[in-house]
Amino acid sequence: MKYLIIFFSAFLLTACKKDKETIQSSSSSDSLTVVKDSAKVETTSGKIQVDIIPFPKEIKECSCYFARNKADFEAEKYIYADDAGKTAYMKLDGKRLAMNLISSSDMEVDEELTKEIESDNYKISVKGKKIKNEEALLFEGTLTIEKPDGTVETLPIYGECGC
Repeated sequence: MKYLIIFFSAFLLTACKKDKETIQSSSSSDSLTVVKDSAKVETTSGKIQVDIIPFPKEIKECSCYFARNKADFEAEKYIYADDAGKTAYMKLDGKRLAMNLISSSDMEVDEELTKEIESDNYKISVKGKKIKNEEALLFEGTLTIEKPDGTVETLPIYGECGC
């Protein structure tokens, strides 16, 4: 009789624990759904997504190309490239764009670089200063992207201009 009572007691304890685990599993899947929903809301927060682009095949000779920092530049993870006078290339909000250069400074006059680029949906400003003690025309600066709705994104840049 003792063995029968011990067996039923063990059985009841096991059955109770199994019910609790089932309840916990269903509540954790509910919380996962909430996390997914909140992530979707954050992606529409008005940020401008700037993606890495391969060096554009359209550029044949002189060009400027920039990455977010020196390590990305050396790894060829560019976020901006232009053909030194006509067209700038970027990937913004998931779309590869070819945009018209409105103005560009003459880097030989001073050691500062400025560029203005416009398209239907973006206005981009590049500002940089030549890095001292380098043979190539290496620059550090900022790239500012503006959308008509007032969204502004400013990124540090590191890159090179040359032929």
